[in-house]
Amino acid sequence: MKLFILIFYGLILLLLSIFGAHRYYTMYLFIKHSRNKVKPKAVFKNLPKVTVQLPIYNEQYVVERLINAVTQLDYPKKKLEIQVLDDSTDETSALAEKICKQKRKEGYTIAYIHRTDRTGFKAGALENGLTYTDSEFIAVFDADFMPNPDFLQKTIHYFTDPTIGMVQTRWDHINRHYSLLTECQSILLDGHFMIEHTARNRSGRFFNFNGTAGIWRRQAIIDGGGWQHDTITEDLDLSYRSQISGWKFLYLPDVTVPAELPIEISAFKAQQFRWAKGSIQVFKKLYKTILNAQLPLKIKIESFMHLGANFAYLLMVFLTLLMPVALWVRYYGGFKKFAYLDLPIFILATLSVIIFYFYTELSILYHNKNSFDSKFKPLLYLPMVLAVGIGLSINNSKAVIEALFNKKSDFNRTPKYNVASLHRINALGHVKTLLKNKYSLHTINGVSIIEFILGLYMSLAVYFAFDKNLYVSIPLIMLFQVGYLYTSLFTIINSITHHIIVIANSLRRGVVND
Repeated sequence: MKLFILIFYGLILLLLSIFGAHRYYTMYLFIKHSRNKVKPKAVFKNLPKVTVQLPIYNEQYVVERLINAVTQLDYPKKKLEIQVLDDSTDETSALAEKICKQKRKEGYTIAYIHRTDRTGFKAGALENGLTYTDSEFIAVFDADFMPNPDFLQKTIHYFTDPTIGMVQTRWDHINRHYSLLTECQSILLDGHFMIEHTARNRSGRFFNFNGTAGIWRRQAIIDGGGWQHDTITEDLDLSYRSQISGWKFLYLPDVTVPAELPIEISAFKAQQFRWAKGSIQVFKKLYKTILNAQLPLKIKIESFMHLGANFAYLLMVFLTLLMPVALWVRYYGGFKKFAYLDLPIFILATLSVIIFYFYTELSILYHNKNSFDSKFKPLLYLPMVLAVGIGLSINNSKAVIEALFNKKSDFNRTPKYNVASLHRINALGHVKTLLKNKYSLHTINGVSIIEFILGLYMSLAVYFAFDKNLYVSIPLIMLFQVGYLYTSLFTIINSITHHIIVIANSLRRGVVND
């Protein structure tokens, strides 16, 4: 039994190492192809008509900012059409309609399209919007994005190549320095957008439209089967179907669109849950199609690694449960020397992530033509990036399991706060921001409780390793300990704080009314 536990523990580590090896290979592809610059084949002599779709749902704090940014796009008014696709059920509707009326008076072609049933959620709204326009090109921006005025001028001319079906740009983060959480999110997203997207696209593999900050050729949407809403990541789904049908996608890492990151842990976890569940739904939906398609082997392999990446979270949960047990077995079962294997595992696992994300930040500094004076700053956050990634394993494993067992769920959008500060906010200011936003997520659920229990479980493992002088195992275990305690405690604290203040406000209003 003891030997079986160690073998199973080693097998999980081996399987996880496959994902780690893929990270190294992705970096290799990035380094090999990142200098492959792309330029438009030509320049449109007559700019084509472009429709900008703005899907919104209960976004009263940011809808005005969004519409103002889009109406500042440097593009002829006669060739620019804007659709506000509003599924809202609150004051957002009246505000959005009012802003649209004002913009029409200023000479913009802007349509306010309101639905009341939310069929298909965001995918349904985008699909519905297409029936109101004949534009050949469709740009999409979520409510928390603020495209720069030159966005269309920097992207539209790539469509002079008739094989290009979609152009995706890189996300930037207006509130990167708001908190430790946003710093970690920024690094995680930078790795995806700078390294992964560039490596996949420049090496001739499939990559995906990220739901926003991109522009589509209408025919590529049609040939891919249109917007479908049998998954909650309609963007990923359509991306693969469109590329399988023969369209080429293009990624432009030098073109950025500022956006707002979630500032509360519950919103971040909800976003990660949606992305994890949706990717596995797309995996289940399309894996046979990908296998049977006439595609190069390298595309098929990368597609499975991309769409199936979230299976790693299930392995992470098993590793969490087994790690303290394996530590105990090795100490009392005569395998004490095997504990020294934790050190190279820790170094290799940590080093791969550190190299990946540190190189990411250097690449972004290079692309942005920024000073390299602060190039070592991301290293300060990398241990926490590792811990947060581990802490998400329960949340995202639940998402994976729901997808595997076809459990339906709504499209839960991420709350926006209109936070644009570039500087870290203090705790009191953060609480005030959350209280002013009625969309704040603040529910303590089973996931948070399990995370907290696992945090305590790993704390006991840290104590055991320290007590038995197994010091080489402590750094790896502490990553798990910190990750689970961080994701659970901040969820619980935010929820308790919110409920206390809600009760206090209710009592205060009662006194005032009396």
